[in-house]
Amino acid sequence: MSYREDSEDSGSGRDIRKPLLNTGNWYRMSSRQSTTANLGSSAQIIRDGSVSVILCVLIVALGPIQFGFTCGYSSPTEEDIISDLSLSLSEFSVFGSLANVGAMVGAIASGQIAEYIGRKGSLMIAAIPNVIGWFIISFSKDVSFLYLGRLLEGFGVGVISYTVPVYIAEISPQNMRGTLGSVNQLSVTMGILLAYVLGMFFSWRVLAILGALPCLVLIPGLFFIPESPRWLAKMGFTDEFEASLLVLRGFDADISSEVSEIKKSVSSSSKRTTIRFADLKRKRYWFPLMVGIGLLVLQQLTGINGVLFYSTKIFESAGVSSSNAATVGLGAIQVVATGVAVWLMDKAGRRLLLIISSVGMAISLLIVSVAFYLEDVVSEESRVYSILGIMSLVGLVVLIISYSLGVGAIPWLIMSEILPVDIKGLAGSVATLANWFFSWAITMSENLLLDWSTGGTFSIFTVTTTLMVAFVTFFVPETKGRTLEEIQSSFR
Repeated sequence: MSYREDSEDSGSGRDIRKPLLNTGNWYRMSSRQSTTANLGSSAQIIRDGSVSVILCVLIVALGPIQFGFTCGYSSPTEEDIISDLSLSLSEFSVFGSLANVGAMVGAIASGQIAEYIGRKGSLMIAAIPNVIGWFIISFSKDVSFLYLGRLLEGFGVGVISYTVPVYIAEISPQNMRGTLGSVNQLSVTMGILLAYVLGMFFSWRVLAILGALPCLVLIPGLFFIPESPRWLAKMGFTDEFEASLLVLRGFDADISSEVSEIKKSVSSSSKRTTIRFADLKRKRYWFPLMVGIGLLVLQQLTGINGVLFYSTKIFESAGVSSSNAATVGLGAIQVVATGVAVWLMDKAGRRLLLIISSVGMAISLLIVSVAFYLEDVVSEESRVYSILGIMSLVGLVVLIISYSLGVGAIPWLIMSEILPVDIKGLAGSVATLANWFFSWAITMSENLLLDWSTGGTFSIFTVTTTLMVAFVTFFVPETKGRTLEEIQSSFR
């Protein structure tokens, strides 16, 4: 029996869902031509599978750049927006947090959208409201339109935050999956840095227009990359699945082993079409779901999003004379440190980097909290006060470096690797929703917490980051050097 027949039988007459962006003709044609004749110079570019995968990753990485720009936008624009639209601090805090509210809505829908119309179609649905949201913010005359734009923009970010790491994990060869998966977080940090740098030269309205550019480029770019081969296989599109895999691995590559492994995994998962709540008691489901949700929740409870959203204000509290320049420097350090993490991901492994990263964050948060506590009891004119300002600045720099080395990228990467294929859509949505809910809670409360006590705020984050160290040490498995199918079958 052929795989197509087997898929149809196991599906028991289920509807075969069509990808929203069924734009695979160019690579299907090229794959057929490559079996009978040498390809021309234009097609030669994609004969090397690594080049093809990297090009696909670079295109979808525009989504996380948009994600990062959203995170960084609040910091350089706070004073100008409050002044121009006559907002209170609480109203601006609501504005900053509404991106997370929109992202929660996007997260709820992200898994099902990505399962129903494909990874590329999901990114298209994310990009369009993102663009609309930025334009609404740019032309806002009152707080209601400002809030609406932020919600739309956040919805797109919520879908992007789930779909991009899943797409990258599903197209990457196992020996490059860690490195390429880390590009997701590297792109986020680049987006944050762009918002910081451009915010020094452009008004908040122009900056919002510039924020729409990544998704304006992503939309046409989606028509030139193949759909995830694992999603195509799961949906029963055998020809498209193999053609997509050929493009990603190179038309001269032997993909028979990988095709067989993916078909076996898909065939096994399709034997049960409905997962009941009782099934979640089985280790193959509850353990990866617990690890995925735990990592993404603890990532936010470190308080990192609050630091990034309100870094300018934190630097002012630390007594830094040029807080905007310090914020840009912090963004640049984050990009460099994340670049180092990309290089280390497939060498050191996910688990070791997570432990080093979370321990470094806990120590740096402790340093910052102690510095801010002491600043409250010494004179601003004293030499000790300036030393404490330097101490808190160094602590924040170490915090960003530590976060970038693992906690930033790895939770999303591991989530995309360990969730079983038959619950990935639902479980991925739940994990992403949990991440964005706590991101919203931190972002909404951070400004108010900083007004209450800067030292107390960082003490709270120190405790929660210490909990993350324990969680990673006892529960997180190593996924380096294993195929997605091997990782998921290990939980059975």
